[in-house]
Amino acid sequence: MVRIRLQRGGATKRPFYRLIAIDERRKRDGRALEFLGTYDPKSKPETIDIRIDRVNAWVDRGAQLSATARSLLRKAKARAATQPASPAGSV
Repeated sequence: MVRIRLQRGGATKRPFYRLIAIDERRKRDGRALEFLGTYDPKSKPETIDIRIDRVNAWVDRGAQLSATARSLLRKAKARAATQPASPAGSV
């Protein structure tokens, strides 16, 4: 079964996480099927960058979200709803 969970990176006491789709039998830092986003808990405010459309595509195919991934997805959706859309021509 495919799980959507976090993969840890970064240095000691400076964690940085990637949200990945991975076979549940693989190790925490094993080879991912697809990278879906990033999460930096140490930045102020914490940075959450998730490709929500790709996460939904995996869930539609039967992937299960971990508890932490579900929480981050909920936060990302809430932030996307409150932020105004940027103009198409701006850089």
